[in-house]
Amino acid sequence: MLSVERLDVAYGGSQVVWSVDLDVPDGQVVCLMGRNGVGKTTVLRAIMGLLPARSGRITLDGQDITRWPSDRRARAGLGYVPQGREVFPHLSVEENLRMALLGCERATSIDDALDLFPPLRRFLGRKGGVLSGGEQQMLAIGRALLTRPKLLILDEPTEGIQPSIILEIEEAIRRIKTERGVTVLLVEQYLDFAERLADTYVIMAKGSVVASGATKDLQVEVVKHHLAV
Repeated sequence: MLSVERLDVAYGGSQVVWSVDLDVPDGQVVCLMGRNGVGKTTVLRAIMGLLPARSGRITLDGQDITRWPSDRRARAGLGYVPQGREVFPHLSVEENLRMALLGCERATSIDDALDLFPPLRRFLGRKGGVLSGGEQQMLAIGRALLTRPKLLILDEPTEGIQPSIILEIEEAIRRIKTERGVTVLLVEQYLDFAERLADTYVIMAKGSVVASGATKDLQVEVVKHHLAV
């Protein structure tokens, strides 16, 4: 579904991503891993068009989207939940969800998000900014799903979240794949979380891909070498 070929990305004159290749097959969960600061978020932001590619090519369903603006990518089927979630803090949960209905105009109600995360029903009138980290993550994922994406991109969905809600989010991602047929690309630091969910993995170090393959074949020594602090 998504193909990234020889992607270079820079912040001003400082290049931080070097010749990254990444494939996300239709219907799979792909986990992008690596230590902090190796360029994982930068790759996701380039895929979404929030950062320009210095060189390389990004294709979605065979279409070259490398120079497309972010809104066109969203309308083409990319959904994005950034690191830190970025819900609208002064809007209610319901208003946050309804913003997604205005964005891509593919869903007609917020029920899809509420069915996936029933706890949000209790908070429909509550401001997004006063929710816990886990509740905000549910809201952010639910909001992205209301754009009816082909590919959902999640940047560290378990960061700063209590263990019980991590399990809820894990199950939600599994359902997103199996019940809704949505392909998922996620950045994750917790290896056990990635192992339970991902079909394939990609490991980055110093701005480049250093290992990739089927998650079932992931070797512990490779993980220790590239991920251990």
